[in-house]
Amino acid sequence: MNFSSPAPDYWEPGMEQAPDCELTPDQCVIGGEAFFVRGLIELPVIGGDEVFSWGVWVSLSEKNFVRASELWETPGRESEPAYFGWLSTELVPYTPSTINLKTMLHTRPVGRRPIIELEPTDHPLAVEQRTGITMERVRELAEMLLHPEV
Repeated sequence: MNFSSPAPDYWEPGMEQAPDCELTPDQCVIGGEAFFVRGLIELPVIGGDEVFSWGVWVSLSEKNFVRASELWETPGRESEPAYFGWLSTELVPYTPSTINLKTMLHTRPVGRRPIIELEPTDHPLAVEQRTGITMERVRELAEMLLHPEV
């Protein structure tokens, strides 16, 4: 019921060797000037209690990234205001592109990934986040992800 991207789309092989680049399971810095946090876009499944989640990356301003990092292990961090960001993961089942969709990143209690709320637009991903998806759509997404056309 989930798919996760290992790095922002801007991360390239070999960057881990650069002194101003870092990739962890939760955060990423590229060139000391691009800052990313991993979070979840949750799509409610219609007619059930489950959600389908996309593990994606959102770029944050340096100021917001530093603040989120300072509070990363701090109990109560979920009371922080949401951080504005740009979606930095291409989700291939969607057109148009998901890169640079506007988002708000909401922190949750320590140990839980942040929730990413998309700007309420007519983009298909934003619509699915607002209205939910069927189990048939979950199967369709899984098929596209597990067996992409070559």
